[in-house]
Amino acid sequence: MPAYTTQDIRNIALVGQSGAGKTTLVEALLYHAGAIQNQGTIDRGDTICDFDPQEKHYEHSLDAAVAHLTTDNTHVNLLDTPGLIDFFGRSFGVLQAAETTAVVINAEAGIEPATLAMMEHAKNDDLCRAIIINKIDADNLDLEGLLNQVRATFGDVCLPLNLPSAEAGKVVDCFFSPDGEATAFSSVADAHTNIVDQVVEMDEQLMELYLEQGQELKPAQLHDPFEAALRDGHLIPICFVSAKSGAGIKQLLKIISRLLPDPTEGNPPHFQKGESPNARPVEVSPDPDKHIIAHVFKISNDPFKGKLSYLRVYQGTITPNSQLLIGDSRKPFKPAHLYQIQGNTQTEIQRAIPGDICAIARIDELFRDAVLHDSHDEDHFHLQPEQFPMPLFGLALIPQKRGDEQKLSDALLKISSEDPCLTIEHDTQTNETVIRGMGELHLRIVLEQLEQRYNVHVDTKPPSIAYRETISSSGEGHYRHKKQTGGAGQFGEVSLRVAPLARGEGFVFIDEVKGGVIPGQFIPAVEKGVRLALEEGFIAGYPIQDLQVTVFDGKYHAVDSKEIAFVTAGKKAFHDALNKARPIVLEPVVNINIIASGDAMGDITADLSVKRGRINNTEMTLEGRMVISGMAPLAELDSYSTKLKSMTGGEGTYEISFSHYDPVPDNVQRTLAEKHQQHIHHQDEQ
Repeated sequence: MPAYTTQDIRNIALVGQSGAGKTTLVEALLYHAGAIQNQGTIDRGDTICDFDPQEKHYEHSLDAAVAHLTTDNTHVNLLDTPGLIDFFGRSFGVLQAAETTAVVINAEAGIEPATLAMMEHAKNDDLCRAIIINKIDADNLDLEGLLNQVRATFGDVCLPLNLPSAEAGKVVDCFFSPDGEATAFSSVADAHTNIVDQVVEMDEQLMELYLEQGQELKPAQLHDPFEAALRDGHLIPICFVSAKSGAGIKQLLKIISRLLPDPTEGNPPHFQKGESPNARPVEVSPDPDKHIIAHVFKISNDPFKGKLSYLRVYQGTITPNSQLLIGDSRKPFKPAHLYQIQGNTQTEIQRAIPGDICAIARIDELFRDAVLHDSHDEDHFHLQPEQFPMPLFGLALIPQKRGDEQKLSDALLKISSEDPCLTIEHDTQTNETVIRGMGELHLRIVLEQLEQRYNVHVDTKPPSIAYRETISSSGEGHYRHKKQTGGAGQFGEVSLRVAPLARGEGFVFIDEVKGGVIPGQFIPAVEKGVRLALEEGFIAGYPIQDLQVTVFDGKYHAVDSKEIAFVTAGKKAFHDALNKARPIVLEPVVNINIIASGDAMGDITADLSVKRGRINNTEMTLEGRMVISGMAPLAELDSYSTKLKSMTGGEGTYEISFSHYDPVPDNVQRTLAEKHQQHIHHQDEQ
């Protein structure tokens, strides 16, 4: 067994805005815990977590990395995540492996968009949260104002465990040994009292000792209610540090080992039996002697080293000889080797216990989000699906070399297996391979990986917009399919009605056939015909959504009725109904948040208006920048980055996220419909 137990493990994900200093903070923690001999820097490109050549080139984390240290007899796994919005998918994807999400804030920049997003995401994932304010040794800081801003934004449950000292470059402990040393603001005694007041609310007996009997409580007495407060979101501790100078790092290590939850103390993982939204929750226990349950939270592919699958063990003990099953597969495999990960370094280990983060190499069948187990009782266990941002930026890829289509496909599959926010589509109308991601940088990184890792060179062009179709009224349709070719014929007759649903409700199929006029075995064939028509589109060739189809009548023939006849009849009857239900084309509308200097606001709002956008809110940040929030059709935002840079002198930034689908203007619908008809005519001629 490892030298530590499950109770000795801490799993912490460091998240926050790019530039907050997460990677440097990991270096400082590793160095001060003695896990590394020298503290690396971003400038030198020698940090443990930013080991990829692209990360060194861009001087930003582009993927989540794993590191570990030992402090105070505690084994600590650190997950260093990207802070650029383009790579939020890779950040969100690893949070489930941690009990604690530590949101790192740049003391110079204050609360930034990623701070808000990560705090909200961690809350929704039911993770314990902590806030680390980094770079406190920078010049001209208002740390008291920042602390007040944090508490105003995230609530009075945010309380400091330490405070900047009145002596520059130091911090003062406010929890373990509040000795009255002078701070830059507030007082240690008040900070200590605030924490104790907050924590004792979780334990009635302690509250009585503290409030009614006036007993001074020691840190050991506060441990259990402290954990309960973290689990309930009743306390979000704040730590002040400087990763660069080392101020507060030793205190942070002490806080991690003595106050942050171990795998038995955090909120239990949300495993469920099955994948549907109504799947039954199941309890998974961090018991090393029970059946194995582990979750693959990250995949990395290396052209030379092969596939590396990162696991979080939740139950049981994995050894190199364990017989592991993947999901509902009946074919077991042996890991052969288990690895502990330190950035890009792999160290072989002999066991992984509940709470451990480890890796398995060269098992091609593994995939991100797979559940590993060793018993058929767990073959339908799933970890509750993570909510990822919708990838909206797209590029159509054309291989520069003829015959490289399969090579491109294989490379994209490997890259997308690592990234939950990268999707691959094949446009049958244009015969294009389309990749979609979170932004221009996201896709640029993918293109560089295609060239540098897999030697695939492509040309690019803007892809088609992901339009959809729906109906704006109800309608009924009917079709009789009758075919006689000498022997047994084909016969099927279907009557159905269509009705619109609210945006985002998808497709509902209802069987209201009475009296067996269509036998039950043919109803799935009718639905199959309808679904085929949904995929093909009707007026412009785009998938149809947000409607209900009800089959209510029809006929069959005892000899000639076959499944294929009712597939055809269902499809044609659906077309007939659509023709009467005022079909329309929908376009994706996105939320857009733009950050720029205030003097560019007029140009930005005028430009959005021309793009059929609308402004919902504007506000000024503490740093004097303007945040403009609104909505716009995605089709109008092609090359918006270039336009925004032109309007703001290169300093404006923006981010988008999917909001909803809206009907396109009439002239756009006519153009799309005409283009679709031309495509059909061209196919017919061929």
